[in-house]
Amino acid sequence: MAVITFANTKGGAGKTTAALLLATELLHRNHRVCVLDADPQRWFSRWQEGAPLIPRLSVETYVSASTIQKIVHERRQEWDFVIIDLPGIQSPLLASAVGLSDHVIVPIQGSSMDAQGGAQVLDLLRYLDRKAGIRIPHSVVLSRVNPAITTRSMSAVKRLLAEQQINVLDTPISERAAYREMFDLNRPLRKLEGTATGSGEKAIRNAEAFASEILAMVAPGKTLDRSLMSRRNMACYETAA
Repeated sequence: MAVITFANTKGGAGKTTAALLLATELLHRNHRVCVLDADPQRWFSRWQEGAPLIPRLSVETYVSASTIQKIVHERRQEWDFVIIDLPGIQSPLLASAVGLSDHVIVPIQGSSMDAQGGAQVLDLLRYLDRKAGIRIPHSVVLSRVNPAITTRSMSAVKRLLAEQQINVLDTPISERAAYREMFDLNRPLRKLEGTATGSGEKAIRNAEAFASEILAMVAPGKTLDRSLMSRRNMACYETAA
């Protein structure tokens, strides 16, 4: 079982889109997926409520800092992947969730505001490593990238991350109409009309590559050793929050 958390303290960074793309790709590959929708906007929960019944998917909402540890430990035994979609604000949930994670994904758009929101998450991860010797694997995914244009701000973000030796996924999440339609129509990407050709096919290939890259790092058989997880001190996360 693997726990993957999507975090950025700035809203609109593409966090829920990235979480939905990963979840639906994992389902397509016959994995069992539980999503903890901790975002008060409930975008993932709203999507699931309007979608047709999807086997092997559970979405839990109204997750709080006081309940998340219990929920994650219970769900680990039932599901191949637990995906946590955090609020797009600074919240005590951030420290609690990263402490339970096998990998933290930080979506960042090519703007200074997004980079600042992502930096708060990365600063917390560095703090835990430096002060408590707790090293939580994490990566940045560049989101809402125009597939035809590389902007100056995007190049600046890439350069900043490289200078700080932060792992950036090779696959950015492109800006695609199909990704917006998933939420508008409450459908998985592969169930949208027209995704078999043209731009829809490109969206699927992008989602496939994104999920494959994460699976190479966080397959169920590559999760953190449970004894190591048990040694993580939750009080340290509460202090960091």
